[in-house]
Amino acid sequence: MGNKAKGKMTSPIENKKIILGITGGIAAYKAPLIARLLKLEGADVYTVMTEAAANFVTPLTMQVLTNRPAYTQMFANNPTGIPQEISHISLADLADLMVIAPATANFIAKMAHGIADDILSATVLATQAQLLVCPSMNVNMLENKATQDNISILRSRGVHILDPDSQESLRGWEGKGRLPEPERIVAEVQKILSLDDFSEINILITSGPTLEDIDPIRFITNRSTGKMGAAIVEAACLRGARVKVITGPVDIQYAPWARIVEVRSAKEMLKAVQKNIAKADILIMAAAVADYAPASYSKKKIKKGKDISLNLELSTDILSSIKDNKGGKIFVGFAAETDNISEYGRKKLDEKGLDLIVANIVGRQDTGFKSDTNTGIIISSSGIEERFEDTPKKMLAHKILDCIKERIT
Repeated sequence: MGNKAKGKMTSPIENKKIILGITGGIAAYKAPLIARLLKLEGADVYTVMTEAAANFVTPLTMQVLTNRPAYTQMFANNPTGIPQEISHISLADLADLMVIAPATANFIAKMAHGIADDILSATVLATQAQLLVCPSMNVNMLENKATQDNISILRSRGVHILDPDSQESLRGWEGKGRLPEPERIVAEVQKILSLDDFSEINILITSGPTLEDIDPIRFITNRSTGKMGAAIVEAACLRGARVKVITGPVDIQYAPWARIVEVRSAKEMLKAVQKNIAKADILIMAAAVADYAPASYSKKKIKKGKDISLNLELSTDILSSIKDNKGGKIFVGFAAETDNISEYGRKKLDEKGLDLIVANIVGRQDTGFKSDTNTGIIISSSGIEERFEDTPKKMLAHKILDCIKERIT
């Protein structure tokens, strides 16, 4: 019996020293929120601004949000006029990652050609930390060959580039150029600084509920929201895996690096799994596939006003249907139970030929479906059991991947 897992989720950027570089574009108005989100994830944030950036967001704003001075000059002077420190060198040495958001065409050109004529460009040139550049500018400036060549130069040097989003500006310009939302930028920071131990591994994940139609209006389903599946998708992406998620209808967003296949019913999910299983190294069946489906479908709405009976039949058993495709792949299943989770979980693990099963408690308000936590047990085919209690789903997702990692190393 393993230890119980319980506690606060640790972010991959917790205690990391991140320099947020701000240049003089209108998208600089997003910089305060980027800093705030980085701080909420536990990062230690240092702000370095160009002179032009101060026209869009004040150093004082960044100082208040980061609880650190905002650097705007190459050399900071004390009251006696003697330089206190060579700021750009000190900052360059301490950084785990530098993020330039927004990065204007002018600043990208400076980076590409090694120009260091202000504190931000000098810090970039001096650091050995990883760099994330988030271009933001007018679409014509972005598409100009000079800018594209400069971006290509940075990519060739190993600089991470987060492509801008499409936009329609107030002046009527259409095309790419908009700075991605702060949440997207922080997600990219997390990915860059995460453990890359699933690199080159293909993981197929099912998530969410399935919906089994009764007529064009009605269907039966279950209480799954896809939160656990989404947490596994995010964790796998952060750790470098190539992830494809087959999802039933959900009201959540999956990690931006995953490829998504949308399905509705258990039959559709089975077809999607069968189509994609060959290229997968690992299958994680986190979806709550409906156990029952209507025996027949009415093409017309069943009118209200009279008693009706609904005949149900067992729906498609996906794991049983693909058991012969396992080979050397790792199969992970889930079992949502209200009691006897160890007994029912082990029975399902044996019947389906799984390597791992995650049996979790449902039917409680504080954990399971719709909640951000899960309570249950991870059971392995080798007999090891590890319980978890009120564990954040994001934390549990990494624990599941850790258990999988033990079987592929």
